[in-house]
Order: sequence, then structure tokens, then C-alpha cells
Amino acid sequence: MSIQETKVKELLEKRKVAKLGGGEKRIESQHNKGKFTARERIDMLLDEGSFEEFDMFVSHRCLDFGLDKESYLSDGVVTGYGTIDGRLVYIYAQDFTTFGGSLSETNAAKICKVMDKAMKVGAPVIGINDSGGARIQEGVKSLSGYGEIFQRNIMASGVIPQISAIFGPCAGGAVYSPALTDFIIMTKEKSYMFVTGPKVVKTVTGESVTDEQLGGASVHGSKSGVTHFVAEDEKEGILLIRKLLSYLPQNNLEDPPLSNCLDPIDRMEESLNTIIPDSPNKPYDVKKVIEATVDYGEFLEIQRHYAPNVITGFSRFNGMPVGIVANQPSYLAGVLDINASRKAARFVRFCDAFNIPIVTFVDVPGFLPGTSQEYGGIIIHGAKLLFAYGEATVPKITVILRKDYGGAYLVMSSKHLRGDINYSWPSAEIAVMGPKGAIEVLFQKELKSIEDPAERTAFIAQKEEEYVTKFATPYSAAKYGFIDDVIQPQNTRFRIIRALQSLATKKDSNPPKKHSNIPL
Repeated sequence: MSIQETKVKELLEKRKVAKLGGGEKRIESQHNKGKFTARERIDMLLDEGSFEEFDMFVSHRCLDFGLDKESYLSDGVVTGYGTIDGRLVYIYAQDFTTFGGSLSETNAAKICKVMDKAMKVGAPVIGINDSGGARIQEGVKSLSGYGEIFQRNIMASGVIPQISAIFGPCAGGAVYSPALTDFIIMTKEKSYMFVTGPKVVKTVTGESVTDEQLGGASVHGSKSGVTHFVAEDEKEGILLIRKLLSYLPQNNLEDPPLSNCLDPIDRMEESLNTIIPDSPNKPYDVKKVIEATVDYGEFLEIQRHYAPNVITGFSRFNGMPVGIVANQPSYLAGVLDINASRKAARFVRFCDAFNIPIVTFVDVPGFLPGTSQEYGGIIIHGAKLLFAYGEATVPKITVILRKDYGGAYLVMSSKHLRGDINYSWPSAEIAVMGPKGAIEVLFQKELKSIEDPAERTAFIAQKEEEYVTKFATPYSAAKYGFIDDVIQPQNTRFRIIRALQSLATKKDSNPPKKHSNIPL
């Protein structure tokens, strides 16, 4: 055997060792938990044979607390690049079989390297998290590694899409990197995120909670809003990443990818003509409106279980990706509250950062009243959504379905916040407030003077009818040009697509500034 052949054999042996991570027993343990290894996850996510790995032979440099006797190639994280549906992505996946996937100085350097390369070439970054946190033996060097990653997350924000998959533990300082990225995916019962764990919580507050109760996928999917998707398992989580990326551009200088569409542009949806109930207080499911108008009825909903009174997600119109925001009348009447405002505002800003047009379906009675909302800062949080729409320069198309009252009318992509094309269905009610509240304000003195209940009821009914006829219609707003057209519901798909086509070359800009001071 020649020297060259010997060297090649040595290389192949080292690769074989590196791919085993922490060894076969730990891989088996990972599988017994219902989890895949880092390399298995990468192989499932990327196009077959496309992965090119970096730094396979990196190992830690720490000699303290027994680490001088224990070392593994790759050092707990697998990094590199590959393709998804032929499009370049950079990726890192923490390897729980090696030191529990804990972050070391060299481990962090590997992650930073792929993030730096992704920024240089303008490609998305995907991080798969499964880690016990900072490697305690390395002390402040490990912490500095997190800081380096955070800084890159911040610099990459709004430049390249960043997606985090939480497929295991993610605790302490480790949670802030996913929180800085655009989208987070968690799996049921297998992943969790929290700043301080159950033991610390018990010591400090006396509360007894499990990992799942404190920071599981169900908690962050419905209560905190930290995660955007809750997957049944890792396989579904990986499919979600692939699906999500299909709507996103490579970076902020590119447009989202177009796809071939065979769904007719002028497809009529007769069902939309009758979807709005006769009673203004009766709910309906706005998702049926979305699914009836978008290509093939396909809608990828974001944060499905969090603040369900507003719907956010991605769809396509004639093959063009769009971000959709819609009030949901079937939950809290579609009212805007703190959580809904935050949810929608961040989604709108993401779409604007990555050149994705925004289509807004409006049916909103106003902002949720009450002390809990006021004490919680609904003014500031509502202003976030207002700010997001007003700041956005991408094409913005609005369709008012039914109610559109008060300040919420302004906030929901109105013409006054640079809405490009604002349509209304004939069923729209656009006014300062609903008829009942308006009559109580406008006719306070008259109502006080009417003692007979029947006469009072008749008076209110008459005045409400007059108010609706005069104000709670789309034609009042259309008279001033605040609505571009009142359209037939069945034609909604066609009118949106034509509007998007007309706005394809839109150019808009904001005043030069270092950055905005959005209300936080």
C-alpha cells in the first residue's frame, strides 16, 4: 500500500469516527428517546447527496475538569451547506450524543463560520437545536460563544431568512439565538425552551413544574407565542422547514420564488357571496375566505394556536408568494388585543423585510377593551401593528369583508397607512364605531328622556338603521377614495391577482435614517 493510499485510508477512518459522534451507545440512546441524530436530521432536510460538511475534524481545546481525557471529532455540532429543492442553504445541527450538544468555544466558532458564509453569499441559515446549553467546563469562553452567535443573528436579521428547529432541550442563554431568528419550530413532548429550568424555579419561587409545563411546545405554541410551529415529530418539523422556505427568497435583495400555477386566475367562488352571516354579530371562519381565494386552497398558517383572533401565514396568488393577515371573527369576534397585535406586527415586518407582498382580510370590531389590556400596554402593542403596516414598502392589498371600526380600521392596512389597493365587499361596515355604541353616544339626552322601554327600543332600532344606512357601508369611505373599489365577493381572487400584477414594479421608500424606533 502506497503512502497516499495509507493517508486516504486514515482519512476515511477519521470520517467514520467523526460521523459516530459520541459513539454507538449514545446514538442508540438518542433513538430510544424518539429522536434522530444531527446528521440524520440534516440528511432528512437537505436534497439527497447535497450536504457539504465543514470542520468535521474540529475538537475542543479545554483541558480542565477531565476534558483533557475526553475529546470527539466535530465537537458536538455538525455544520455545512446543501440544497433544499435545489436552493442553497447553510445549516448547523447540534449533536446531543457529544457532550449533550453543549456549546464550547470551538463549537460556537463552527456555527459562526456557517453564519458568516451565509451572509456573504446571501442564503438562508437553518439551526437545529438539541443541546444541554453552555459547556460548564469552559466557563466564560462558552458564554462568549453564545454572544458571538447572538451578534450574527442580529446582523443577519432582515438580510437572510433564519429558521430555528428545536428538537430537544434549549435552555438558559441558548434560547436567545432562536428567539432572534425569524421562525421557530418545536416538536411535541420532545423539545422545550426556558431561561431557567424547573429546579431553579422551585428554589426561587416554590413552584413545582415539569419541563413540558414550563417550556414545552404546547406552552410556547399557545401561551407565550415564542414558537411559530408545533410539529407532531421531527419528520413533520423538517417538512415544515422545507415548506416554509418555498415561500421565502434567498435574501433581502431577491424576490420570493414564483411557481407555475394551473389554478385559473378568474376562478369564481360563489360560496363567498353568502359566507357573511346576515347577523352582524354572528361569526364565520375567515380561513374559508383565504382558502377559497388562494392557489389550490393552500395556506401555511403561522402561530396557529397563539392569538387565534388574528390569522397570519403564507399562500400564493397565481404562483406569487404572499403574506396573509386576517381578522378571525370566529374567535373573540376578530378583535385586536395585545397578543394579536404583536403577532401580526412581527409577521408584517418579516414580509416587508423579504419583499413578500401583504394581503389583508379585514373584519375587526376594534381593540379589546378592559383593564387587563390597558395595564398590559395595548396602546404600545397596538401601535406596533400600526407602525409595521405604515413602515412597510412592499405591495399591500386590503379587502374589507365586514366590520372595520374605529382605530382598528386605520391599523389594518388602511389607505392612510400607504395601502396600495383597498377593496371592500358590499357587506363592509366602515365607521368610527358600531351602531349600538354610536347611538348611545349620539343620542344620550334623548335616550334619558324616554321612560317607556318599548318606545326606547323602537327609538334605538330606528336610529341604528339610520346610522347603518348612512355610515356603516363601504360607499361612505369609497366616496372619499379611501376604498378603491367595492367588489363582488366571488371575484376576490381575480381582483387580488390583478392588483398584485399591477404592483409588481412598485417602488416605495422611507426617509433615510439609522433605524426606526418602533414602539417595543
